[in-house]
Amino acid sequence: MPKDKMTEERHDRKQKNIIKTPTQKFLEFLKNLLFAAVAALIIKTFFIETSRVPTGSMEKTILVGDFLFVNKFIYGSSSPRSIPFTNVKLPYFQLPAIREPEKDDIVVFEYPGDRDQITPKVLSNYVKRCIAAPGDTLQIINKVVFINGKRAPIPPHIQYLDPYISPKGVADPLIFPKGSGWNKDNYGPLVIPKKGEIVKLTPQNIEKWRTLINRNYKREVVSVRGDKVYIDGKPAKTYTVPQDYFFMMGDNRDDSADSRFWGFVPREKVEGEAWMIYWSWNPSIPFSNIFKLLGSTRFNRIAKLVH
Repeated sequence: MPKDKMTEERHDRKQKNIIKTPTQKFLEFLKNLLFAAVAALIIKTFFIETSRVPTGSMEKTILVGDFLFVNKFIYGSSSPRSIPFTNVKLPYFQLPAIREPEKDDIVVFEYPGDRDQITPKVLSNYVKRCIAAPGDTLQIINKVVFINGKRAPIPPHIQYLDPYISPKGVADPLIFPKGSGWNKDNYGPLVIPKKGEIVKLTPQNIEKWRTLINRNYKREVVSVRGDKVYIDGKPAKTYTVPQDYFFMMGDNRDDSADSRFWGFVPREKVEGEAWMIYWSWNPSIPFSNIFKLLGSTRFNRIAKLVH
């Protein structure tokens, strides 16, 4: 066979292999789409989560309308904890952490619920600064935070909107723990629970532990009769703390619903560390006015690291 003809036949065969039918193209598209979806799911599940900031409790460190990348890997990635856009909890597993949350970290966590709630009405994520770690003693004196007797580091963008200081001894009935006699400006001293710690229970201090214990049992088990405390119907003089807890506060100290009002954040609720702002705009503009909303984009905040 002439050389030119053989070359031409080889070229024709290659062309037939290159040309794909519409069905082949569609199947290849589905395969690539599935691969991209699986890759995105793995990244979102185990490495990077996204979070939107709906309130001003962290201003001016984080603004309302900021969209965050959350580093899930650092505290131990977990599989999805709930069905998106629902209040349906899911069983989940968690990978080992690179390190534990530390004081001054900006932490994303699942809201544990109001002060006296065993479970929150709505599943939602909060973003706050970790002020105190397990075993620390926290006290607030005239708005100034002290940890273990020393003044805590001051966040670079901290702000106080209210010049008035609630005096020591003026009780706020909404403050945690119930009946403490404290307020948001003069608070504590309060020891943050640590895993394995054995605490004494008395009718006088039970309000500090009531919600914590009930949440661990996932039902109402604490009661007081006379001078005795009961857990699940049995007299209890002590309680062994089953996990570490943290105390979270917003940098916008006078406009932040935080651990001063609803108590400790258990380690199991911690999801990740706020890492970077990937988008930011003015959330007061309705989405229906998309061009004005896009025009409000805060380009100076995009790709800004959170600290």
